Amino acid sequence: MEDMLFYDRMQFAFTITFHYLFPQLTMGLSLMIVYFKWKFLRTLQVKYNDAARFWMKIFALNFAMGVVTGIPMEFQFGTNWAKFSELTGGIIGQTLAMEGMFSFFLESSFLGMFLFGEKLLGQKLHFLTGFLVFLGSWASGFLIIATHSWMQHPVGFEIVENGKFVLNNFSALFSNPWLWPAYIHNQLASLITASFVVAAIGAFYILNNKHSEFGKLFVKTGVLFGLIASVLVAFPTGDWAAKNVVEYQPVTFAAMEGIFETEDGGSEIVLIGQPDTENKKLDNKIAVPNVLSFLTYQRWDAQIKGLNEFDEKDYPTNIPGLYYAYHIMVGLGTIFIALMLVATVQLWRKRLFESKWILWALVFALPFPYIANTTGWYTAELGRQPWLVYDLLRTADGASPTVSAGNTLFTLLGFIGLYLLLGMLFLILVGKMINKGPETSKV
Repeated sequence: MEDMLFYDRMQFAFTITFHYLFPQLTMGLSLMIVYFKWKFLRTLQVKYNDAARFWMKIFALNFAMGVVTGIPMEFQFGTNWAKFSELTGGIIGQTLAMEGMFSFFLESSFLGMFLFGEKLLGQKLHFLTGFLVFLGSWASGFLIIATHSWMQHPVGFEIVENGKFVLNNFSALFSNPWLWPAYIHNQLASLITASFVVAAIGAFYILNNKHSEFGKLFVKTGVLFGLIASVLVAFPTGDWAAKNVVEYQPVTFAAMEGIFETEDGGSEIVLIGQPDTENKKLDNKIAVPNVLSFLTYQRWDAQIKGLNEFDEKDYPTNIPGLYYAYHIMVGLGTIFIALMLVATVQLWRKRLFESKWILWALVFALPFPYIANTTGWYTAELGRQPWLVYDLLRTADGASPTVSAGNTLFTLLGFIGLYLLLGMLFLILVGKMINKGPETSKV
């Protein structure tokens, strides 16, 4: 049973990690495409229109990869996690069906119109199609996170005699106190990814003296969007999300922060340390006294519960993984703010495009928002364990009892091989698009 559950979780973790590499770019990029198109309508400078079309092609390729990798992921609800689907399908089926029927079709339909209908539609309607692509992608994210938020903090339901969860308050799904902080935080994180990608490609163009006009436009836009998003993802949205964890999942918060014992007189914030779960302590830690209490409760002496206050059976099942995922996310977020702030200062001083060290930093920073987003989701998912529906349905009780560990391992290896090929094909295609650069045109 343990092997079966391990491989079920591994397969879902692999497929969803690979899948989310693509939506995290498209959601943020859709807003930047709308910005480029809006700037064109305001200024009538063709470079903005060319930029919008160029990035929409990158968007379309990412969107296609997201669809291809998202469908097998959702099939796992019926294969590896059939018991979970049977018990909770009456609730999570609502939001997942809405995401597929409304958001996905809105996004895909108007994506085609934006790519192929500019001359037929005219510029104002072309802008509208871009805006509707943005609306569809952000609505899709909202409905997925509404599903996830219900699993983190279940609301608006009752459990009937056969053990199934039944929705008795539809509006509660969208007024869930977990939802809005998580959603805004996630969307800003996706905007960080898009900003760094746009800035990195622009920096690459400038450093190679290729498509320099677009390179300067992309760097300037990416840096400004990136600074705003990086600050807002930390505060207030990251702060809101963390306070939800404190209130609704205090054992998770203790594990995230590496608090094994409740401290009197205020809790320290750990900058560096390695959790030793056997001896219930942090090794080689560097910490600042009382800061965590102040950030959490705005009081230097506020007490935060440690893991010693909770039953061990309710501990997150992978405390080191949760601790490291959370600290990697926070550490990278801090670096993002610093890098974008320095780049913005140089932009204001009109020296950014000649500052090669910053341009190279932007190029090499490109993969790190993907890592930060992934570890952010790992923090949420590892933090919820050992529950599928927090405090109500354990992960072990949601797995399909008839799917063997061998079958799951076999299909996991198949997914790894297939996704490796898809990933290589994606990189080749997007590399060709970037190398070719935006097409200049007259409108």
